[in-house]
Amino acid sequence: MKQKIKERKDLSRIIKNLKEKGRRIIFTNGCFDLLHVGHIRYLEEAKTLGDVLVVGVNSDSSVRKIKGPERPILPAEERIEILSGLQSVDYVAVFDEHDPLKLIASLLPDVLVKGGDWTKEQIVGGEVVEKSGGEVVIIPFVRGASTTNLIKTILKRYEKRT
Repeated sequence: MKQKIKERKDLSRIIKNLKEKGRRIIFTNGCFDLLHVGHIRYLEEAKTLGDVLVVGVNSDSSVRKIKGPERPILPAEERIEILSGLQSVDYVAVFDEHDPLKLIASLLPDVLVKGGDWTKEQIVGGEVVEKSGGEVVIIPFVRGASTTNLIKTILKRYEKRT
């Protein structure tokens, strides 16, 4: 599992070598805070679009900027370790910026994937990928499967006990 977790510079070199060997590289990104069935289905479907699935994961500070001060629930080290344990995931890297544009530009994947809760125009890095000959794919969103909904369910169920 740990061998799947890479620093950006190492990952760029690895991906360049894989592309030279004709491997099709898929990239996606997200917070992946409290992994749920929507994440699993999404990553498994993303993997079917090529040979190597790379997942960019928001750092803790990046998640706080996007989701607010109460998030993430799990620190980045745990989130990337959990993701690295999935069969569908080949490599995982953390990015500290608000969005993954620099990471995407350094990898230039063949396929950039996001969930159905995004429109093509909203997908950061889409233009960079398409200009380099790649494609942007949107995978259908799994209704009701979200970390926010999971947190709300936990709070609702356990507030009755206190």
